Amino acid sequence: MKSALHDNTIAQELSITAKQVTVTVELLDDGATVPFLARYRKEVTGGIDEVVITSIRDRVAQLRELDKRRAAILSSLEEQGNLTDVLQAKIDAALTMTELEDLYLPYRPKRRTKAMIAKERGLEPLAENLWAQDEKFDVLTEAENYLNPEQNVETVEDALAGARDIMAEWINEDQQARASMRALYLEQGLFKTTGVRGKDVEGSKYRDYAEWEEPVATAPSHRVLAMRRGEQEGFLTFRVLVSEPAALAILSRFFLKGSGQASAQVTIAIQDCFTRLLSLSMETEARLQTKVKADETAIEVFAQNVQQLLMASPLGQKAMLAIDPGFRTGCKVVCLDRQGSLKHTDLIYPHQGPGGVAKAGDTILGLVTKFQIEAIAIGNGTAGRETETFLRTLKLPGSLPLVMVNESGASIYSASAVAREEFPGQDITVRGAVSIGRRLMDPLAELVKIDPKSIGVGQYQHDVDQGILKQRLQDVVISCVNRVGVDVNMASPQLLTAVSGVGPQLATNIVAYRQENGPFKSRTALKKVPRLGAKAFEQAAGFLRIPESEHPLDASAVHPERYPVVNAMAKDLGCTVKDLMKDTDRQKAIDLNQYITEEVGKPTLTDILTELAKPGRDPREQFEAVRFDEAVQSIEQVEPGMVLTGVITNVTAFGAFVDIGVHQDGLVHISQLANRYISDPNTVVQVNQQVKVTVLEVDIPRKRISHSMKAVVT
Repeated sequence: MKSALHDNTIAQELSITAKQVTVTVELLDDGATVPFLARYRKEVTGGIDEVVITSIRDRVAQLRELDKRRAAILSSLEEQGNLTDVLQAKIDAALTMTELEDLYLPYRPKRRTKAMIAKERGLEPLAENLWAQDEKFDVLTEAENYLNPEQNVETVEDALAGARDIMAEWINEDQQARASMRALYLEQGLFKTTGVRGKDVEGSKYRDYAEWEEPVATAPSHRVLAMRRGEQEGFLTFRVLVSEPAALAILSRFFLKGSGQASAQVTIAIQDCFTRLLSLSMETEARLQTKVKADETAIEVFAQNVQQLLMASPLGQKAMLAIDPGFRTGCKVVCLDRQGSLKHTDLIYPHQGPGGVAKAGDTILGLVTKFQIEAIAIGNGTAGRETETFLRTLKLPGSLPLVMVNESGASIYSASAVAREEFPGQDITVRGAVSIGRRLMDPLAELVKIDPKSIGVGQYQHDVDQGILKQRLQDVVISCVNRVGVDVNMASPQLLTAVSGVGPQLATNIVAYRQENGPFKSRTALKKVPRLGAKAFEQAAGFLRIPESEHPLDASAVHPERYPVVNAMAKDLGCTVKDLMKDTDRQKAIDLNQYITEEVGKPTLTDILTELAKPGRDPREQFEAVRFDEAVQSIEQVEPGMVLTGVITNVTAFGAFVDIGVHQDGLVHISQLANRYISDPNTVVQVNQQVKVTVLEVDIPRKRISHSMKAVVT
């Protein structure tokens, strides 16, 4: 029953049918992955995409957690003897964790409160009489009846104060009052920050927040996280405040019933409740809720950046010369074959006088010839532009591309256990250079070896909820890897780990089997891998490619379970599957309606036809190298008014950062991205996009550059 309610709830939230939710949850519970369901079970799920399937997965997990908490609360209330039919009905109907906790609040075991002490002193009946707010009620006379020196109730004021403490707790624990106050804080509250005395806030990155306030309802994610970080680092105090008169007016509407003596006592209790209890708990809740919202936005922006970086255009399998530049320590040079295997290492000093330049030039030209180099990758860190300039002075083949490669994360990889395992006899500079070269060949295959938080995009990834961030980034990596597909005979364990149904242990087993038995000759051969059973094969096979297989479909995204359908198509056309894949006229002659069955519908057949036309097609864009302005190589050479070529390195909620080849990314503020209003920078730019920017401002001491794209984007 509860499951059906959840399915209906999710269906309404996502504007799909309850049946789609039910079957999707059943398949996920049975071990199916998001990419597999999105690609190979369209008829079952009704064609919902990865985004919707992921939303179903995450929402059902939330609702199940809600059910666990609901069960724990009901159990606690039953043990206390406080569970009534009315209360149970309310708890069963609660749709959020906040509703549940508000209902449980009056019964939650807590430390001794002022209200508890007052009840122990026998003052609850007085509080109940005051709470009724009878206009004729004589407060002072009634209070005298509760004097009890043995219980420290020595005066009338002692009795009334205790009664007010009890009423204040009633107000604080009222579900409707809390809901209204919560709304006040979120809809009309203000974030307020001030600089901490004794800290050089003006000299820090938080100087803009030394005296700052803005509405909670409209504060953007990046500013919320910046204010919180400033507080954590000790530079700022950070509050969420509301108008006290507005808050008291709301509470008075709920609890004030008249204007007599009793009502006056209730008014005092309302003021005390807000000051001592509600304002503190509501501020805490508002801080938490706005943090959750800010996290969601920041994580989504970060995830989009990571996705764009992972899906960057690959140069492809080329014999590669890669350089990790340096001034004093020299430039580490490596030569890689088309499979990315290390063939040679060297060290050149092109930035240490004429002798170093000449010797470095001879070395490079010799390596290009010896290893039949087809592309040169240059890390974009220290000495990167200078090294590029040096290379362009050499008499290299005109068709040989020189490409600046974003080396963010290369140092993380080079010091990692993965790199040590790949190159146990090499130092970190060699590993870093190899990573730069491989990143140009295939960014996705190389970047999966690095923690996504370390690959050079995002700003607040260390401030957000790390569990949610990890799951979201894992989803992004898995989505990208499965969209592209993986050559099972070339892939690293890290790349295989992200394949649907594989995971770390099976990835290790696949590589071990490959090393022991040689390359896989067919998809069916994967079944010989230890622990790769029928379920894992079903989930993974369609995403694993074997280009050299005798069966032509093994190199495509057609799932083995659908090979019989393609065989039938070929047979009906009087040709082989291989011939069918090469002949577009035959493909056009296929009547898909002929092959529809209970299991295979139009969506799957359409996917199969698309795949026959371009088997194993890489969905990534064609590679295009960026060529920076050769006359501008440092921030000192950048001047306002210059129009320069750059590449987007990071997209945030407030704009985009652009690398123009001067070792310092510049900001295109959201207001400068286009000649029209932009609410989301991702609608205009994405990571790795080549752009033209006009320099607006250069601040050399602070290493800041401001750009505009208004002149070139409309």
